[in-house]
Amino acid sequence: MRRSRWLAPWKNSLVKPAIYHCISRVVDRQFVFGDAEREQFRTYLRMYENFTGCRILSYCVMSNHFHILLEVPPMPQGGLSDEELLKRLRAIYSEAVVSVVDQELREAREKGLSAYAEQIHQRYTYRMHDLSQFMKTVLQRMTRWYNLCHQRKGTLWEERYKSVIVEDGIASRMMAAYIDLNPVRAGMVKDPAEYRWSSYGEAVGGGPKGNGKKAREGLVRACLSHKGVGFEAEKWKEVAKMYRKLLGLAIERKSGRASEEVTMAKTKRLQVLTRKSSEPGLKPDPNAVGHDDNQTVYQELKMASILCYRVRYFTAGAVIGSRAFVNEAFARARERFSAKRKDGARAMKGVAAAAKGQLWSMRNLRVDVV
Repeated sequence: MRRSRWLAPWKNSLVKPAIYHCISRVVDRQFVFGDAEREQFRTYLRMYENFTGCRILSYCVMSNHFHILLEVPPMPQGGLSDEELLKRLRAIYSEAVVSVVDQELREAREKGLSAYAEQIHQRYTYRMHDLSQFMKTVLQRMTRWYNLCHQRKGTLWEERYKSVIVEDGIASRMMAAYIDLNPVRAGMVKDPAEYRWSSYGEAVGGGPKGNGKKAREGLVRACLSHKGVGFEAEKWKEVAKMYRKLLGLAIERKSGRASEEVTMAKTKRLQVLTRKSSEPGLKPDPNAVGHDDNQTVYQELKMASILCYRVRYFTAGAVIGSRAFVNEAFARARERFSAKRKDGARAMKGVAAAAKGQLWSMRNLRVDVV
């Protein structure tokens, strides 16, 4: 019997975001996604984002797998208005279908049949604001399109997608950067900005329609949701500086120098940043990125080195975040564990050891397994 997927216990909270890192691979891990396939998959991501109300914070579509950092907000209190429902339907249905639904709703409202109008809503809303429904529809739609184009049958995906619950703040920023650095780790590009099928590449390059607003909104939310910031593209300029710094430290390369010298150079660079931030007379702007928690930001920069490697905790750790966050998830899902286990948080080891004291995992993984 397949175990039920672990969802954030606060999934319907209005103040605590439910964020997941989702991963899936092509069957037999074949490298079958070329430019057309990656573009089509991104199209489906955006279509179902608009339909379901789920929001993509970060993503990367590779040749045989993908990563998505997805926030699943609760359904608005009181449900959707008829206008909002029709708007969402237009994301995936033809105008002819939407017109029929519009007419049904109008007639139901005119006759005072509110219960029937609610039934019309429920035909579609059960697929909204739901992690499993979002992933299911995206993967199924991509399979149908790919099979039609390549004259094949059967599933396109290796197994059930994996998902990891992620805390907002440090964890979501690090996870977003980890996702955007996938093509760099794979040796496909030297700079994540050069890769078109990722959130950062779309944010700085504009995407297929010439604007990267959706991608910028997602990255702003990934970086600042813990401060109550929503999907506010206008904050991208200040977020971009901090995010680029995190990416830059992770991919820094200096040809002809030993790795120890590179490490020393990074350390000196961090020391300069720290010293400048504490100079007398400097008054931090409480609204600027990172100024009210400078030490936290510098800890993130020190952790940037782990982003150069595959971090299994980020894909198999079940829950990633602060010690308190992981322990809260453990306590609220106690039935998933044996009576012998007393708490949830586990320190990350191996290449992820640089995150010690900042990020914790629910699972204690073997560091020698790739």
